[in-house]
Amino acid sequence: MTRKSLNPLRLGVFLLGGAALSLGTGLALSTASNGNDAQNAPLHVQVDNSPLARDVKEGNSFAPIVKKVAPSVVKVFVTMKASESPMSNPDMDFFRRYFGGEGLNQMNPGQPHVPSEHGLGSGVIVSPDGYILTNNHVVNNASEIQVALNDGRQFTAKVVGTDPQTDVALIKINADNLPVLILADSDKVEIGDVVLAVGNPFGIGQTVTKGIVSAKDRTTSGDGDEDFIQTDAAINPGNSGGALVDTDGRLVGINSAILTHSGGNQGIGFAVPSNLCRWVMDSLVKNGRVERGLLGVMIQNLTPDLAKAFKLDRTTGALVGDVSPDSPADKAGLKSGDVITQFNGQPIQDASQLKLRVAESAPGSTAKLGVSRNGETKTFDVTLGSVPDNKVAKADGNRGAARREALAGVGVADLDQNTRAELNIPANVHGAVITQVAPDSAAYEAGLRTGDVITELNRQPVRNAQDAITDTDKPISSQTLVKVWTKGGSHYLTVDESTQS
Repeated sequence: MTRKSLNPLRLGVFLLGGAALSLGTGLALSTASNGNDAQNAPLHVQVDNSPLARDVKEGNSFAPIVKKVAPSVVKVFVTMKASESPMSNPDMDFFRRYFGGEGLNQMNPGQPHVPSEHGLGSGVIVSPDGYILTNNHVVNNASEIQVALNDGRQFTAKVVGTDPQTDVALIKINADNLPVLILADSDKVEIGDVVLAVGNPFGIGQTVTKGIVSAKDRTTSGDGDEDFIQTDAAINPGNSGGALVDTDGRLVGINSAILTHSGGNQGIGFAVPSNLCRWVMDSLVKNGRVERGLLGVMIQNLTPDLAKAFKLDRTTGALVGDVSPDSPADKAGLKSGDVITQFNGQPIQDASQLKLRVAESAPGSTAKLGVSRNGETKTFDVTLGSVPDNKVAKADGNRGAARREALAGVGVADLDQNTRAELNIPANVHGAVITQVAPDSAAYEAGLRTGDVITELNRQPVRNAQDAITDTDKPISSQTLVKVWTKGGSHYLTVDESTQS
């Protein structure tokens, strides 16, 4: 590591796809958007939490299950008024991702005014008086929603509430004695269970596909409150908002997304678990929005290198990179470098799981956290706060996960007032600002970039550039534990020069 003058360098911040550069995990979890004033009838859903009877001898027909489920799965027709050209609107690109060309078309393309957009998705009736579960991306920005039942009847629906963080929405039609799906306990679903996906792919009509549960607790971008059930049941554009059911005909998830290169099914589909849907829709009906708990920490996943640096015998848990001042976590005594291993007696596997557990906890409730600190196990009681509007948490599952790491090729400088102003670095951040990272260095592979601020090396505070140089001059091992501040907050990573030739 060398000292470099900051003046010759013009450091820029590039936003590549918005959330892609949000590299911390702030458990400031968003409230949901509210479709109206929540003056709706109480929500009464049928729930069956009994375990599935698992029989390895599969029957020769699923017709009885389909007959039971099909009347509860509906078509959702959406009309929206685009505010700009659909080809340049990211929301419309997202809309196409799920609906495809068959479900989305422009009306009056020759007219000078902005045309309306039409889309087709699916939904699931969950109460006899007309509550219907679907995806947020199906009804987002809708000016009109029409619901077609399996028996041919059609109704105008209103939005009760939406929650972009989970991609769940609740809509309602004025009807009675509707066929409903019973909700299963999705926590009891096991990998290998047979499931059926029911929806309206490509607008061709209701379709049923069969598969198994391929995985649980999946996350995709990490931007929302994700805990997907993965399935290889064929899911295509138009299936969004449809049902994923078990062999008892109970709802275990709402189909939400597919991983695809072609735009069609490739055997990797994702469904929002029914338990998560229950929490969201209960909150929307009761409060008109989803109220999420706030812990007030920046977290990341543990890698084998980080676990070794922290002298841990596990890679499970959520590593605390930073604690927000005066937050619930700060008041309870949590510190940077703590590893949260349990939440209310339940083990925490990674940062995303902790984020979701906190989100599902009511503001003002007390959470008991199991924490590993410097090899010791501690317990903290935290009174959770409430997430302010328009705050989004992003769990960092990958930052610091690089394996080839070192500090060779890194240049640093002191943090003066000009540097703070140019890079918008808060006054409470102290350390050495990175002015140069060699592209072929392990530090670059690890994720260190110009403009980052090194605040700790091997758990020792860094006050200035000379501290950073001194602490790396005579390394005691091939690995160095680095804590850096970026625009997204603080996080740890390890650097290993033993892999460098």
